[in-house]
Amino acid sequence: MKAVIFDMDGILLDTESVCKVCWKRAADEYGIEGINEAYFRCVGQNTNDTLSVLEEYCSGKVAPERFYKRTSELFHVVEAEEGLKLMPFVLECLESLKKKRLRLAVASSTRWESVQRQLKNAGIFDYFETITTGDKVLHSKPAPDIYLKSLDSLSLSAADCIAVEDSPNGVRAAVAAGIRCVMVPDQIQPDSEMQKSAWKIIKSLNELPIIC
Repeated sequence: MKAVIFDMDGILLDTESVCKVCWKRAADEYGIEGINEAYFRCVGQNTNDTLSVLEEYCSGKVAPERFYKRTSELFHVVEAEEGLKLMPFVLECLESLKKKRLRLAVASSTRWESVQRQLKNAGIFDYFETITTGDKVLHSKPAPDIYLKSLDSLSLSAADCIAVEDSPNGVRAAVAAGIRCVMVPDQIQPDSEMQKSAWKIIKSLNELPIIC
């Protein structure tokens, strides 16, 4: 093993719990039903794929683009006023992996501008050799595009790396790229598919250096 590729939301930063609340608030404003189901379908996807899912739920209520923009507005208020917390054991995990001389990267479906800002504000941006974001690929997770691009950025093969994901879409993307995936569940608990697909399922990042 030569490198570890991390998802960001729900793995490094506690953003998904904030996103879920913001989606609920926006849905209440526009009278949209079933937003929790829509949210879980979109976890790990980029903007284009998220808007495709939202077409189904926003029909007759509001344009998907307007709804998604509103969730972002609400999210930025929380980020500016309260900041974003690191997930448990992030710093300890990153330090341990660095001591093992493993290369570290990020593959996040979030846009580059947001990923850069949020990782810098959290004080962990410099841990990562490469960062691949959702606005740099056509199809987001569960498609393998973002992981294939991340491998290219590291000049490594899939066999040289492991991925760390919290969502089913993320696990599917890593596996589709041929990368072994460690799942650290956050908002979505692993079902039978994830039990079979994930290389390992652990409770927190505290366990990751042990298996690397």
